[in-house]
Amino acid sequence: MAQTLTIGEVAKTSGVAAKTIRYYEEIGVLPPPRRTASGYRLYDQPGVERLRFIRRARVLGLPLQQLKTLTPTLNGQRRPGFRPRLLTLVREQLAAVRERIVELELHRQQLEEIVHRIETAGPGVMPEAAACGIAPRVSGRRRGIPTQRGLTRSWCRAERLDRRDSWY
Repeated sequence: MAQTLTIGEVAKTSGVAAKTIRYYEEIGVLPPPRRTASGYRLYDQPGVERLRFIRRARVLGLPLQQLKTLTPTLNGQRRPGFRPRLLTLVREQLAAVRERIVELELHRQQLEEIVHRIETAGPGVMPEAAACGIAPRVSGRRRGIPTQRGLTRSWCRAERLDRRDSWY
């Protein structure tokens, strides 16, 4: 008879928490395992391998609902439709990652621009205005310290300044 493992042993060997394993069973990503007379779950080696596959796929960001359609084919037999479906999923995830990288690169550039504005802002420019790209107009004061009435835009969209705060 093949070696069987309890959920705790499977959790240790696979690196997936027992609670997560039960969740995967509940939503149908993993088939329900055999149980002992006292109700303990018993997993065989193909079940452990299936769980390892799911873990690796999740680390790569593949969605559980899509994995749910793949895992029934992971029964240790020939699976001619598995590879094309997996390839499609991986390509979709790769496209999503590339899109996210473009978004993050834009975000990085914006943050670098804000850092540059703050670092190069003159002594009469409030830090919030420099950070948000607000170019304050000097309201005729000799020292060049702008007032809130003298701003070209009232507030930064990202952070609303509290009107009671004094920044000068």
